[in-house]
Amino acid sequence: MKRTWLLLCICVSLAITAQAQSNYSVNFSSLLSEHLTLENAIRLGLENNSEFLTARQEIIIAEQKVSEAKFRYLPQFTLQGNASWYDADSAMILPEIATSRFLPPSKMLDSNRYYGVGASATQYIYSGGRIHGALKTARANLKQAQSRYESVKNAIVLDIKKSFTHLLYAQQHAALAQDLWNKTARWHLSSDGWTRIRQQAILAQLQARANQAQYELEQARLAMLVSLNKETNAPLTISGDLDPVSITGDLPHFQLWATEFRPELKTAIYALELDSIAIDIALSRRYPDILLNASYERVGSSDLDDENKQLSLAVRLPIPYTFSQQISQKKAEHKKGTLHRSAIEDTIRVQVTSSFTKMAFWQKEVETRRETYQLLEKLIKQQLKQTPHTGITGLEALHDYLQTGQAYLEALRENHIAKAELEWAIGKDL
Repeated sequence: MKRTWLLLCICVSLAITAQAQSNYSVNFSSLLSEHLTLENAIRLGLENNSEFLTARQEIIIAEQKVSEAKFRYLPQFTLQGNASWYDADSAMILPEIATSRFLPPSKMLDSNRYYGVGASATQYIYSGGRIHGALKTARANLKQAQSRYESVKNAIVLDIKKSFTHLLYAQQHAALAQDLWNKTARWHLSSDGWTRIRQQAILAQLQARANQAQYELEQARLAMLVSLNKETNAPLTISGDLDPVSITGDLPHFQLWATEFRPELKTAIYALELDSIAIDIALSRRYPDILLNASYERVGSSDLDDENKQLSLAVRLPIPYTFSQQISQKKAEHKKGTLHRSAIEDTIRVQVTSSFTKMAFWQKEVETRRETYQLLEKLIKQQLKQTPHTGITGLEALHDYLQTGQAYLEALRENHIAKAELEWAIGKDL
């Protein structure tokens, strides 16, 4: 019984995992006959964006460099074998690729051949902190790559949210304009000349607005395809709600979040860390390298009977002419990075303040316009049912209703965009 329950739990877990993976790995072709939601649009846009994929590869490269830096703590092993033929009237040294072996003149040996195989290991006992500095540099570069990845992702998500919102607005605007134009298609024209001219002018304006709304819809659909990095002739249908959105929270709270979540600020901090590490590495040049080397080899002219062993301790102290200049350069770069970070902090504060102010305005404005639009919508429906479709007053009212509806849809669009920009400014979804 226990085995049966265990197998059942394993099967359920595998099914859930497979379902989660299939949902995440959704591609554009599987959504051609469905409505594309904002969540899926963001996923597809990220998966198809070359800049985002490049940032992801930069993380992989940085991770490999961290692994390479860790290997520098381990001994460096070398295996080598060589076979040489020579004819020397005086003593000679083999080239470096043949172990730099010293060979006596040919007349002193019975053979003009030389063979050798061996292994050696070199271990840093002390490096003045340079190996540790290289590892810290690799780790800081990895953090920078991760921050750049988040920065690129946030920018792409913002672009997709804006394109998605513009397309939702364009769809509803086109539907409203076309609906009003259809309502006026059978409007009875007046027999009075001047009234008829005025009626024709209003009808022409309504038709032009419907045509322009349809054109803007096509442009918004094209912009959405560009944001998704898809072919411009690919079919696309989206679904979503363009209802008023609101936020809770004050400006100081959002600015505090921005200092914590904005990846651009983290990138500047990691750049300062790299500058500090560079100063430490430049200062470490005053300290020597202490290395331990051991080797074992078997050599001979006809066989490998001779055996050689050695264990060496070496001290190496480089004396660069530009030692003091390098330290001054790194300190100047660190100061430059500090100023750059301060500038980024100021920019982020301005972005958060601007986005918060914009959101506060449209959050209030959209409610005012909605009340006006809903009132006119109710009155228009009543009048269309109760009164005949004649005269000029009705056409003027429909024209005003269209303007009010467009203004309300514009407020909804700006309301959603303001929220997306505020989320980008603080680096966190609300």
